[in-house]
Amino acid sequence: MQDFTKSWDNKSVPRVVAIINQKGGVGKTTTAVNLATALAAIGKNILVLDLDPQGNTTTGFGISKGRGLQSSYGVLLGLVNPREVVLETYISGLSIISSTIDLAAAEIELFSQKDRDQKLKQSICNLTEYDYIFVDCPPGFGLININALNASNKIIIPLQCEFYALEGLAQLFNTIQSIRNTINKNLIVSGILLTMYDRRNGLSLMIANDVRTHFKNLVFNTIIPRNVKISEASSHGKPVILYDVRSVGAISYIELAREFLSRELK
Repeated sequence: MQDFTKSWDNKSVPRVVAIINQKGGVGKTTTAVNLATALAAIGKNILVLDLDPQGNTTTGFGISKGRGLQSSYGVLLGLVNPREVVLETYISGLSIISSTIDLAAAEIELFSQKDRDQKLKQSICNLTEYDYIFVDCPPGFGLININALNASNKIIIPLQCEFYALEGLAQLFNTIQSIRNTINKNLIVSGILLTMYDRRNGLSLMIANDVRTHFKNLVFNTIIPRNVKISEASSHGKPVILYDVRSVGAISYIELAREFLSRELK
């Protein structure tokens, strides 16, 4: 297997982390919201970029979705200065560039543009004031995600502990390698994150073991369990860490933040 891990070695560019999986419903948005919150809680300056037209990360912070260019749509297409559309959240040290439904048209609009795979990188390349920029990516392998991977230094791959979890993972790694070979040689994988783990279900354990056997140190030690508090928090427009900090979901994301930072030191 290709070596997809190494430390950041360029302090002059933003630390951009794409949270990506071509499958939907695997915990990308939940991870973006809660990992960003956990890192902000320990003093990191965090920006979340919502690149999913569904805008669930935006509503996950209690922000209403609107229309117009003042969102990630304008940033992706290079129509606005990203600093002018950053919204402060109620969480100290955590800001967001929100998504709107307009983003759904971005795939078509990007297709005819010159440097269509470079647009996001060009837009956010100077945002070095943030410790981390987390990009919540939509499902699929379109131009939005190609832009996200080109603009990113690292990737977190949420992987649902269910039957079809491994389907498409090889394709995702082939895509990552293709991006590395062509437009972003510095793109690396921070880790695969096992999500929606049900300890009562033998299938969850089997999938977790299979993933660890095959991908070894690419897999985070932290596992995100199925937890009703995570779902409840989303419906209230809050990270689970703020909704119920004692819940197993909140504790898991706090542990993930610690592990994520520990990997940065290696």
